Amino acid sequence: MSVPNGWAESVLAHALARPGRLGPGRLVCIDGPAGSGKTTLALQVAEHTGAPVVRMDDLYPGWDGLFAVGPEVLGLLQPLAEGRTGCYRRYDWLGEEYREQHCVEPAPLLLLEGVGSGNLAWQDLVTTLVWVEAPDDVRLRRGLARDGEEQRERWTQWMLDESRLFAEEGTRARADLVFRSGDGEL
Repeated sequence: MSVPNGWAESVLAHALARPGRLGPGRLVCIDGPAGSGKTTLALQVAEHTGAPVVRMDDLYPGWDGLFAVGPEVLGLLQPLAEGRTGCYRRYDWLGEEYREQHCVEPAPLLLLEGVGSGNLAWQDLVTTLVWVEAPDDVRLRRGLARDGEEQRERWTQWMLDESRLFAEEGTRARADLVFRSGDGEL
């Protein structure tokens, strides 16, 4: 999958035009529904900048963890906001448990990518909130292509859960930049 030319540059331009809020650094959160292109966009921004990317997929405690991920995210971001190293535990989806710890040094730019990355609990640390969306049928097709048809029931429940989360958080309405992928896909 690719995202249109100019998206990564727009994200970077927006972030660099605003002061850092994560200590001396800038936090860019790339949020939106699963399968919309967030990871691809984050990797493109990282390619331009060398910025570290933290994936929400590594933080959720499994398929049912969308509403329980806050402590892991805050455990990473709060130390960074104080200019210290932030750490998180990577969740092993197959083993269904948290595994090794990963640490992130303070940096000029940090990318937090994934569903729920722009939650209200840490909005005061966010420099730029990006929303990426795609039609539901495209997202589901992308997800099942990645995770397998046997995950359809879980994907369907996840889509319901993320809709509820976005409604409660008002994420799209708070976004600084909004992008739409997947239109015109077969």
